[in-house]
Amino acid sequence: MTDAVHRIAGAPISWGVCEVPDWGYQLPADQVLSQMSEIGLSATELGPDGFLPADPDELAKTLAAHDLHAVGGFTPFVLHRDDIDPMIELDRLLPGFIAATADVMVLSADSGQTGYDSRPDLDEAGWHRLLHNLDRVAAHAAEHGIRAVLHPHVGTMVETGPEVQRVLDGSAVSLCLDTGHLLIGGTDPAVLAGQVPDRIAHTHFKDVDLTYARKVRAGRLTYTEAVREGMYRPLGTGDVDVAAIVGHLRGNGYDGWYTLEQDTILTEPPTGEGPVADVRTSVDYLRSLLAG
Repeated sequence: MTDAVHRIAGAPISWGVCEVPDWGYQLPADQVLSQMSEIGLSATELGPDGFLPADPDELAKTLAAHDLHAVGGFTPFVLHRDDIDPMIELDRLLPGFIAATADVMVLSADSGQTGYDSRPDLDEAGWHRLLHNLDRVAAHAAEHGIRAVLHPHVGTMVETGPEVQRVLDGSAVSLCLDTGHLLIGGTDPAVLAGQVPDRIAHTHFKDVDLTYARKVRAGRLTYTEAVREGMYRPLGTGDVDVAAIVGHLRGNGYDGWYTLEQDTILTEPPTGEGPVADVRTSVDYLRSLLAG
């Protein structure tokens, strides 16, 4: 890959585009991609089904029109239930990833419920199934040149520090280091980046107001409520030690993408600049760290 400063990617969720039903107002793809290009991003994650064209040729044309590459995409998989085979969903998704030359598939251990505000308890059989399926999905994706990584995520089956450790101990899958979801779930992402740098193959950078994160962790706010109230902050303005994380990654020779992925909820079409203002702030801050 090219120099780290040129490996900053965007994600549609930073513009409020999300797979969760009724998440909020959804901006059109052309506007989102145009703004990504205008602020100098090199690539984008694919976003939810329907955001970008499903036809491979149309997808390629759409990305090329905005001078963007596809870096990968966030893909919820139900991995813990015996009545759902994740390989079926994987085989549905692989052709699109291959056509887009997207080399990373960002898995979440989906709860099987709608949204991220609740999740079921997982017994030992469920954990065994989840870990086994993680390795199955990662191995099959690798056969097609795609690296599957697990994204610990609030409201999924892998959220808390002990759950992240169980994945590290019980499977061979690499991680997507999401600086926000880890912190909300009780894991210091800077500490994790220093402890297991070899297991980190992709990143999602967001900053967090720890006051809101603690309320979510304690059950005083739902995840959705906290996002709506402003839990996520532009990089450098919250409580995540972004500089330390970048230092750990670069010190270990990390050559993956630095993806800005800051969950945002829009209630209506934005006036003024809208979400791109916060993304630009984050891009400028991350560039300053990567250039240092």
